[in-house]
Amino acid sequence: MNTDFDRSTMRDFIKACGQMLLLLSILFAFPVYAAVEEVTGVTTALGIGTAENPAADKPLLDATSEEEASASPVVIPEPAPPPIISGESTNNAQIETTPTPQKDNDIRQRIQGIFSEIEGLQAVNVSVTQGVVTLTGETPNEKKAQQAINLTNRLTDVVTVEDRIDRTLDVQDNVTTVYQGLKAQAKNLVKALPLLLVGIVLFALVTWFGSWLSNRKKMWQRLTPNPFVAELLSQTVKVIFIIFGLILALSLIGAETILGTLLGGAGVIGIAVGFAVKDTIENYIASLMLSIRQPFRARDHILINNQEGIVVRLTSRATILMTLDGNQLRIPNAEVFKATILNYTKNPERRFTFELGVDANDDPLAAIKVGLDAIHTLAFVLDEPKAVAVITNVGDSNIILEFQIWVDQSDTDFSKARSIAIRETKHALENEGFSLPEPIYRLRFNSNLEKAFEHMQANTDSAKSDMTITTNTPKVTDKNQNEDNSVDDKDKKQAKARAKLILRGRNADEVLNACPDDKLMEKVEQEIAESSDETDLLNNNSPQE
Repeated sequence: MNTDFDRSTMRDFIKACGQMLLLLSILFAFPVYAAVEEVTGVTTALGIGTAENPAADKPLLDATSEEEASASPVVIPEPAPPPIISGESTNNAQIETTPTPQKDNDIRQRIQGIFSEIEGLQAVNVSVTQGVVTLTGETPNEKKAQQAINLTNRLTDVVTVEDRIDRTLDVQDNVTTVYQGLKAQAKNLVKALPLLLVGIVLFALVTWFGSWLSNRKKMWQRLTPNPFVAELLSQTVKVIFIIFGLILALSLIGAETILGTLLGGAGVIGIAVGFAVKDTIENYIASLMLSIRQPFRARDHILINNQEGIVVRLTSRATILMTLDGNQLRIPNAEVFKATILNYTKNPERRFTFELGVDANDDPLAAIKVGLDAIHTLAFVLDEPKAVAVITNVGDSNIILEFQIWVDQSDTDFSKARSIAIRETKHALENEGFSLPEPIYRLRFNSNLEKAFEHMQANTDSAKSDMTITTNTPKVTDKNQNEDNSVDDKDKKQAKARAKLILRGRNADEVLNACPDDKLMEKVEQEIAESSDETDLLNNNSPQE
């Protein structure tokens, strides 16, 4: 009893498994069958057979009526053997080994039917032999000829295409085609005008809002104290809104592909323009870095690559200076950014030096003390750092002393102070008996030549010689030297008396005044106050390096 029950249960289980497998096979096979049926329907609708099954275009039944078809059994043809590939056609299809004239005729009729429905291909003649299609006749241009060749290659039974089409390049045919194309585009444009107007309005609104937002200068200045960075941010926001408005407008009219083309073209153009305006871009980046670093301020006295002047303003293209000659100087910011900048105003204490020579027989330290005492009497000389003097060189006939003096250049003209200090030091040394000798050359001659010079000097009353001849008689030499010294002392006294008389005259104080000239600073202030279209990138609120 149990054995029969187990057997029946086992049979039911096996039966259920079989039904399940059958159901799964049907489910998995149905999509494949549907796909095959869909492909067959498409190829049948197009009238194009496949190379693997050339008989697909023919019905499987040769019955003459529905009754005979229903009465006769269905005959399923055996699958044809795989064709042998003897070459490669233009359309990459396999070539049959047994072509038929009927198939060539079908190909010819199919191609002619297609060409008859296309403008410009009605004059093309088609001949087919062994699957090779030869196209003759005329087309108005190359474009139509290529269209005919491409359409022919799309048929699966075509082995290759021989192009013997004559391109007439007829004016009337080509102009008519272009005219019809332009006419069709004009009609489409008229239809799209309302949508195009909406896109333009949308683009204008978005662009206007971006421009309005970029013009809020106070808002950008609150975001960053640097004027150049604030301007850069505002312009960036404006460009972003313009691009966003363009994207919206093109998306509205369904021209997203144009946007991709524009972006691609903009990228190529940007690379070309970048190479063309490399110096301009470098100058712009240098302006940005200078506005951030702020290496100098307005009214600073600076030296840039041997170009000296007072800073007027820093623009997005150049640094404007007022030279000490009163001329305006514009230096490109790219050059300023790479240059060595010497800022005299950054530290108002500045040192100048000058050299004076004293006689080799004089004590140089005593001369230094006399010179420094005279220097310290000048009002513009600073006590700290104090003025010093050193011995720099001992020459053949003199000792060179170098005086180093510090002044405050914010209230002292540097060149005037140096000039006055040299004068006072020279006079102090001369008043104390220190001589500032000129180069002396001593010539020695033999006795016969000395007698000839003496005889010539005695006989010529009109000729005067400044040459001192050294002889073996010390008394004569000392006498001549004393006479020369007395003449020099007399000349010096006359020169000093003449100088005192001149310096007592009108406007003499201006010569001895070391204060800076206010006229140059007035011109600088006038230049700074003048309105300019270019934004001044120098800002006292920005941090300075």
